[in-house]
This record gives sequence, structure tokens and C-alpha cells, in this order.
Amino acid sequence: MCLPGDTGSGPNSRNASTERGKEREPQSDTSDSETTDVRKINQQPSHREGRHDPNRYRLHFEKESREEVERRKKRAREKILEPAAEADLEIDINDIYPPEKGQRLDFPRRPSWHYEMTREQLLRKEEKLFGEFLETLHSKNPPGSLSHFEHNLETWRQLWRVLEMSDVVLLIVDIRHPVLQFPAALYHYVTNELHKQVILVLNKVDLCPAALVLAWKHYLSSLFPHLHCVCFTSHPGQPYSTVLQKKRIRRKVGWCQAGGPVQILRACQDIVAGRVDLSSWEQKIQRDAANDCQEGELLEEGESVLVEHYSDVAMEMVNSSQELYKDGVLTLGCIGFPNVGKSSVLNSLVGKKVVSVSRTPGHTKYFQTYYLTPTVKLCDCPGLVFPSRVDKQLQILAGIYPIAQLQEPYSSVGYLYERMPFHAILRLKHPNGEGEDGEAKWTAWDICEAWAERRGYKTAKAARNDVYRAANSLLRLAVDGRICLCLRPPGYTPQRGYSHAQTSFVIISNDALMPPVCRLFKWLN
Repeated sequence: MCLPGDTGSGPNSRNASTERGKEREPQSDTSDSETTDVRKINQQPSHREGRHDPNRYRLHFEKESREEVERRKKRAREKILEPAAEADLEIDINDIYPPEKGQRLDFPRRPSWHYEMTREQLLRKEEKLFGEFLETLHSKNPPGSLSHFEHNLETWRQLWRVLEMSDVVLLIVDIRHPVLQFPAALYHYVTNELHKQVILVLNKVDLCPAALVLAWKHYLSSLFPHLHCVCFTSHPGQPYSTVLQKKRIRRKVGWCQAGGPVQILRACQDIVAGRVDLSSWEQKIQRDAANDCQEGELLEEGESVLVEHYSDVAMEMVNSSQELYKDGVLTLGCIGFPNVGKSSVLNSLVGKKVVSVSRTPGHTKYFQTYYLTPTVKLCDCPGLVFPSRVDKQLQILAGIYPIAQLQEPYSSVGYLYERMPFHAILRLKHPNGEGEDGEAKWTAWDICEAWAERRGYKTAKAARNDVYRAANSLLRLAVDGRICLCLRPPGYTPQRGYSHAQTSFVIISNDALMPPVCRLFKWLN
């Protein structure tokens, strides 16, 4: 029996937390039925009179069995966490997207079509080939070997349309784990089959040390020689500090002062080589920088952003072989995994908030284009997840899977702790009272229970430690960059001690088109 005032810090709190987790499971499982193999995530309220269906492009991931979820819960309670070797933080893109024939992970392509086909014929053909793609993919890969990836055909259709309409593809990745979000098959398809250029936008560079940013840029450029790499941040002047970051507070510089639009402009100028007049874009960046506009503030009087919405029929009949830079307009297609900051990049390029920003994966719900200038427009694509071999726990830490929808968040907390023991940084006290001397043996469940105790997370009925809420809180700290786990390219760890004292390096420099800003990064000693 629970006595009044009992805080539930003893062993009984674990039983209460278990019961709390069982109560949450049916709420977090948004599948249409218990028998389906696909789990539909992020149900949004629909408005009957709305123009767009907010759930059309919601995330569809393969559903995990209840037995697998329970197995991981049990392991989270029992497995003693041991620090991983530094070399384990290194990750090779070939391990995520195997290049070998027979193991290569592709993505669904749009089937061939012609203008004599009806809309219904095209849709049926797409559905048939997409089903065949999924069947082949699962037959060639053992159960459990594939990561979460998109099973919603509607979202893949948006990718096909954006690739066909674009002249240059902006592939946006998170600098903390860029190879997770850089499918090589997409790069080769765009460059070899569509004969278009790819600009890789390394976003959130304020969350990584400068040496690591440069290492990732060198690694990816060496593997893909025709790739244009640029660095980007929506938080200029907030350099990387330590493993435990302070909250990134948006400074009053607003969207206009993001670091990176000039670098994207320069890359586009190199690609178009004078075939498109980009002077209006350059002038826009100058005006935005001079105005120092605030977030939510309108652009200067008389200036607005033209937005185009595409109907399904118009999007379905786009020819992939259309001429580049048609009518003297450069079309940039923005593509990226969920939660890489794609909406923030788009807002920064436009110079005002035109897309709502959320840390929830799958937030962008529909297709539209924005005219930066009369000769430059952006195509936005909903975030989607490509098939890969990445660990599912790492996918969660990368923000690819919605944390609020997790049935079992504890194993991801353990994965994070093994690579970044943070109990001392967060001043956690072991539930069994061993203290903070480093000799305590922690499990993932212990970590969550200690954080619940520290933050005061209690269950509503019995006032016991709410480990489910604590686990979600820790994962959000990781996704937001407060607990900053940065992966490394192969061979990086042995080179960390190399002295760069004679090297001067600034990722986002003071450009003539921008007002003076603080240097974002300095070399690590």
C-alpha cells in the first residue's frame, strides 16, 4: 500500500513505472489495426473545409512486434551499461548504405509513363511497382536488419515530383550524423540518370566542433567528387561549447541573418555558370542583411513571397526530361530526412517564416514552391526516410522517429549513455544509492529513474517516478542538441591530437554580402 507522501523512489516505483508504460502503449500505437504491418504515425486533426489533407504524407513505418518491444524493455532493466570505445563513434557510409551488388539499398523510382496514359493508369502502375519494391527489399534483407523507413507511397510521390521539377537538388543533413541522412543511391540517381547537380547542406554546424565539421566535409567530398558541400546554421554567433550544450536561444537577428545562404548562392552560381541571372538573389541577400529583419516581421514594404500550390494532376504529369533552367528560372528542390532542419533552411533562404518549424518528424505536410526572386524558386518536399542499415536506436537519437510515439524509449537512452556517459554532467544519483563516484553500475532504466527523480517527474495516480516521461525528456535533449552526440567519419579519432595551430579556418566567414558577425568556430587544440 502506498503511504501518503511516499515519493516512490524505492523499488516499488519501478513497478509503478512499468504500469505507466503499459497504460501508454495503446495510446502511442496509432496503427489502423493490430494485424497491420505498417504503423501510421503523427495523426493530425483534419479540417473538413481544409484545402489539404494533413495526414496524406504522415509517416508510415514498419510496425514492431510486441515481443520485440517487451524484450528491449527487459534488457533495459537488466543490462549494465559500459562505455563504448571512441572508435565506435566512427561511422562509415558504406555500413549504412551498402554499395555491394546484392546488398545495395535502393529507393523506389517512378515508373516510366507517357502523356497518353490516364491519371488512374499512372497511379495503378506506381502502386504496383512500389509494392514490388517493398516485397523485393524485405525478401533480400533478414528481419530486423533494416532501419525504419518510409512506407507511405504518397510521400515518395512527392520526392519524384520534386526531383523532376528541380534543376539543382539541395540535400539537407544534420552535421551530427550526416551519413545517416545521405543515401548514396539518391545522389547517383540525380547525377547519373537525371544529369542534375546536388548541393549537400551540412546544417546545424553550431552543434559540432569545427574540426569535426571539416572532417565530415572532406570525407563526403572525397567519396563524391561532384558533390557541392556547404555549411549552414540558423543560430550564427553561438559556437559549439561542450558536450552539454546550453539551450539554443534564437537571437534577435531573425531568419535573415542565418549563416549559409551566401554559400548556397555561390554554389548555385558555379553550377549554372551564367545560364541563369542570379543577380536578383544576390541583391535580396544584401537587402535582408541590411534590413536586419526580425523573426515574424514582414519583409520590406512592397516585397512579398509568391507561393505556388500544385494540384495532384499537375504534379503527376511532370516530365523528368524537361529542359534545365526553363524560362530562365533556377528551381531548387529541398530534400531531407525528418528533423534535419529543412524548414529552417527554407525560411532562412526566403528571409522570413513561410514554413512552420517543429522538432516533430514529418511536420511538413504538403508540396508547394516559393519564389525567392523572379529567377529563383524553391520546391519543398516532405521529409522522408530512406531504407538503410542504421541502428534503430541511433535513428531515434537523430530525430528520425517521433519520440512521443515510442513504445520503448529506454534502449535508446542506453545507446546514448554508452557513447556519452552523462550521469555526472546531469548530476544524477543512482536509485540504489551508490552515489556519483563513478563506481555505480547503471542500467538504462536506472538512468531514466534517476532523471525522473531529479526533475520531479511523477505518475499522476501514485506519484511514483515516471521513467517513461524521463526517458522521453532525455531523448529530446539529445535531438535538440542539448546533449550533443556527434558521430565521426572513419579515421577521425587517431587524428584528433594532430596540431592545427598554423591553420586558420572559419566555416561561415564575414562575407561582403552580410554584416560583420562573430566567428562561429575555432580549431580545437
